[in-house]
Amino acid sequence: MDHSLFAPLGEKTNHLYTRSNLNGRGRYLEEEKKTSSRMSQASKDKLGRVLLVGAGPNDPELLTVKAYKAIENAEVVVFDRLVGQEVLNLIPDSCEQIYVGKRCGQPSLKQQQINQILIEQAQLRKQVVRLKGGEPFIFGRGGEEALALVANEIEYDVIPGITAAIGCAASSKIPLTHRNVSRSVTLVTGHITSGAFSSWAGLVSSGQTLVFYMGLEQAKNIQQGLMSEGVKEDFPLAIIGNGCSKNQQVYVSQLSQLVSLSEQLKGLTPALIIVGEVVNLRQDLLQAHHLQAQNQQDQSQALYPQLMAELIGV
Repeated sequence: MDHSLFAPLGEKTNHLYTRSNLNGRGRYLEEEKKTSSRMSQASKDKLGRVLLVGAGPNDPELLTVKAYKAIENAEVVVFDRLVGQEVLNLIPDSCEQIYVGKRCGQPSLKQQQINQILIEQAQLRKQVVRLKGGEPFIFGRGGEEALALVANEIEYDVIPGITAAIGCAASSKIPLTHRNVSRSVTLVTGHITSGAFSSWAGLVSSGQTLVFYMGLEQAKNIQQGLMSEGVKEDFPLAIIGNGCSKNQQVYVSQLSQLVSLSEQLKGLTPALIIVGEVVNLRQDLLQAHHLQAQNQQDQSQALYPQLMAELIGV
């Protein structure tokens, strides 16, 4: 097992200087301090550590090499429902797996319970990977888990992943920014409250792309809120379900149809809503893509195991 990813973080050496340094007592105190530091470090080495790892959106080929290594060397993996099955297949058989749910509208453990699992596993001196779909620090509650670990003096680190907005937009051939079309992007949680739309409407009308995570259940609020602030009924949008997977579905429509479309797609999860003029670019970008897609997919499937083996030094 390669423990480099779970190696303790470096710590500064504290030196004890006193007036007794002048008579030799200082050397004793200095050695005593070094011995104490070594004992503290040895104790720390025996403690567990938690890595908050972004698994990206479904596709195992979108994992970073660092994330792949972390999964390979984990003793415990605590994972969400949003982690793709092909990514879960990379977990070694010897590794304990703990499923915690966390899918919109479906049963799952409370966040406090998940925090406690991470704490308890680390206190058992386990090397723990907290595997999350997408990116831990973008609507992944990674910050909450990190704070819980810090409060319990448990060492942790974060391995970023490709967030759903980036991965799903790219796989759907929708550029989130484009010269003379969109100058910026805002990522918004679908768990929103009414009255929060005025600033979003202004951003969209001035060349802004909005991406709503977990937004289908709030389609009515999104549609009414944006239209009430002056966004046109025919403003383009796309709904992407199961992004970056073999079952990816893309529906292109307009703002006035968001509610009716969401009702037709009820149960489609995870789903992402992209609102912006950039959606209109998709058709042109798809034409060239279809000519090469199958050939590239075949090559990718053949090369992936070999490439990953080379990257991790197998």
